[in-house]
Amino acid sequence: MKTRLRLALTAAAVIGALAAPGLAQAEIKIGFMGVLSGPQGPLGQDQYDAFMLVVEQNGGKLGGVPVSVLREDSQLKPEVAVQVVDKMIEKEKVQIITGITFSNIMMAIHKKVTDQKVFLIGSNAGPSPIAGAKCSPYFFSTSWEGGQQPEVVGRYAADNGYQKVMTIAPNYQAGKDFVAGFRRNYTTPTTGELWPALGTQDYSAEIAQIAAAQPQAVFAFLPGGMGINFVKQWNQSGLKGKIALLTASTADGIGLPAMGDAAIGVIAGSFWGPDFANATNQKFVKDFEAKYKRIPSQYAAQSYDAALLLDSAIRKVGGKIDDQAAFMAALKAADFKSLRGNFKYNTNHFVIQDFHIFEAVKDAQGRMTLKTVATPLKDYKDAFYSQCPMK
Repeated sequence: MKTRLRLALTAAAVIGALAAPGLAQAEIKIGFMGVLSGPQGPLGQDQYDAFMLVVEQNGGKLGGVPVSVLREDSQLKPEVAVQVVDKMIEKEKVQIITGITFSNIMMAIHKKVTDQKVFLIGSNAGPSPIAGAKCSPYFFSTSWEGGQQPEVVGRYAADNGYQKVMTIAPNYQAGKDFVAGFRRNYTTPTTGELWPALGTQDYSAEIAQIAAAQPQAVFAFLPGGMGINFVKQWNQSGLKGKIALLTASTADGIGLPAMGDAAIGVIAGSFWGPDFANATNQKFVKDFEAKYKRIPSQYAAQSYDAALLLDSAIRKVGGKIDDQAAFMAALKAADFKSLRGNFKYNTNHFVIQDFHIFEAVKDAQGRMTLKTVATPLKDYKDAFYSQCPMK
């Protein structure tokens, strides 16, 4: 009888110890989905690598709590992305999903994820509808609304007195957002708009149209492999140096190494550059280069901030993300030091931040990179937050 009592007391003590605060906490499951294959795959890979850099440096934890990161490729196919998030939520029981590289993917999965009260931390795609009327309290961006980067380029074009400008962007949600963003701050009517299909690799027809129109400048949004091909073909056409090439999400850290000298002098608009002097950014660039042997892109920067955001919010709630109201408030507080400097959430859970102009140059090691030129837009809010019903 005494032996049974002793065993019962021992079992109760073990159960009590496991339940005691401050001891081992349940692992948090996070789903990461990005475009990880094909010509656009490097964008998603940079997102994933930067996110995991934080997780690995924290010993497999965020906010002091062990995390398991499930990595999936959307293949740039909305139907595949929907299947992936169904698997993540229904089978894997993830509580957080992050990544999401392209806007067509975000539009396909945003409502499905947030309607199920799963937190969605977008680290690239920011289509305008989810910044406005379709906003959700369960979505937080660590990048920008799709029109914001081109808005700073539009301001640059206006400030520099360009009177004849053509635009080129792929014919899908982000392409439309980028061109609309450019035109919000560049109000002179454009000379022409070119809309190649998403994934186009040969731009001979579009470049011929530009050459015939003879604008003073071209604004280009051609992400990933699209931009690499366009800039190389632009250089080969003989138009480089005759017509200014202004870009957003085109001449960036992903494409510059492959573009090489063809990209020298190209202008880019973004929220972040690798030459930022703040301590968080200097550590990020140093650690990323040491581990992955390449200069990080803005896609990496955004995803690094996503990991820092989650690290801060999970710590703030003591790992209890099941308390969704508390976790939501912790995310909204954004109590971390961003590698971009200023970082504050607007009512629609998009960032109020600075936007800069960069020039593509070679660094001291002869590598292509971006050099900060100016900061035309400070503490800048997106154009759609007032349409979001959240306060």
